[in-house]
Amino acid sequence: MTGLIHVYEGDGKGKTTAAVGLAVRCAGSGRKVLFSQFLKSDTSNELKVLRNIANIEVYTKKINLDLHLI
Repeated sequence: MTGLIHVYEGDGKGKTTAAVGLAVRCAGSGRKVLFSQFLKSDTSNELKVLRNIANIEVYTKKINLDLHLI
């Protein structure tokens, strides 16, 4: 099977919860996961947990209001 990309964006709640849940499920089934998150702090509790799960690589980048990588 080739890789899959899921993108969660928009207003409202539930995006991080959905993404973290899917990442954990995929890693639990032996798949490799790249979890990428923009705009939020890279010290969130969700990311701390994900960094300790085998098969999950976490990538975060902060972006300023002009949409430039910091």
